[in-house]
Amino acid sequence: MANETVQIAGPVILLGPPGAGKGTQSKRIAERYGIPQISTGDLLRDHVARGTSLGLEAKAIMARGELVPDELMYGIVADRLRESDCRRGFILDGFPRTAAQAGWLDAFLEKEFFEKSLMCPPVVIQLVVDYTQLLLRITGRRSCPACGRLYNIHFQPPRVDELCDVDGSQLMTRNDDHADVITGRLSAYENQTKPLVEYFREQGRLTAVNADRTMDEVSAQVFGVIETHCAAYRPTA
Repeated sequence: MANETVQIAGPVILLGPPGAGKGTQSKRIAERYGIPQISTGDLLRDHVARGTSLGLEAKAIMARGELVPDELMYGIVADRLRESDCRRGFILDGFPRTAAQAGWLDAFLEKEFFEKSLMCPPVVIQLVVDYTQLLLRITGRRSCPACGRLYNIHFQPPRVDELCDVDGSQLMTRNDDHADVITGRLSAYENQTKPLVEYFREQGRLTAVNADRTMDEVSAQVFGVIETHCAAYRPTA
């Protein structure tokens, strides 16, 4: 149930490397404040599946093995953010990824939302996790192919090594969770996001949260940041 004491809650932008807990915290934010979690990957797949003009254009680009350009993604994101369930706030998942995208988002929100006093400015939260801890979180992940239950052999192991507690199935490791792969993923994330982090830091809009704690402790920190940030803002419509 949404928190009745907080009328607006964002936009919320969560930054953090793979394994930092962005997915978990995004879901908890969405549940607490009753705002949608918006994944640009899901949006892109939806447009392609529905055969919209944006989706057809994106499909043709991806079929050539090319990356979807920013201008096309801006149209897809803008289309979603104009929907009524975003009027009180939203959580962005996978966007912005670059300083250029962040600049576009700021300009779009300023024009479409802030002048109408519908929500507070974006709150940007960086989930900070020790590198060694990240490796343990990611390389320790296991999932049951039958029921989908998730485990971590270091922090939440199954009762029987490598077997699901529910149905006894052999647990699986995702290909991109192996140590040699994840090292490259973390390095790529760091290189890609550094300019974005600097963009928000220079504007004084970045709040770092220690994500090495338990999920509940991290959630408490995240909620505190959001509520402090938005306390001075009240919607007029």
